[in-house]
Amino acid sequence: MGKRREARERAVQFLFQYDLNPGEDLPAALAHFWESQRAAAIAEDKGGATWGQPQELPPPTVEELEVRAFAEPLIQGALQHRNEVDAVIRKHARNWELHRIAVVDRNILRLAIYEMLYREDIPPVVSINEAVDIAKKFSTQDSGKFVNGILDQVKGELMRPARIAQ
Repeated sequence: MGKRREARERAVQFLFQYDLNPGEDLPAALAHFWESQRAAAIAEDKGGATWGQPQELPPPTVEELEVRAFAEPLIQGALQHRNEVDAVIRKHARNWELHRIAVVDRNILRLAIYEMLYREDIPPVVSINEAVDIAKKFSTQDSGKFVNGILDQVKGELMRPARIAQ
């Protein structure tokens, strides 16, 4: 898996967690999230370490730092523009109230729409493809279709090329 895909998956995981348990201190929540991600990855590499016991984590690898460097601005941007992005979701998710959309799907949409509206360095079709694949991985096949349908409508309203980063 590429670093950007992994970063988007981590961003969706954080947004999901933050949606269910919003914290007052975003930097502390992010630091805790990255530490727990590293601890889980290390435990998985060791074949399942015992949880609950304190462990000394080695310094992050270059790959981990690259994933975090791409994911954190996505997370912060999606949270910063959450009200505007949620309004876009409400507009295009006909017959669906925002709180009734599955939490994982809602946060996949938030991330992708944030990218499409505010990240001109990412082509909208890339955001859509990544979001659909992440929805299929973390939710259901039907979620992929649902996410694609919403994001395709958003793409149709963009005032920039869908396949080119600026």
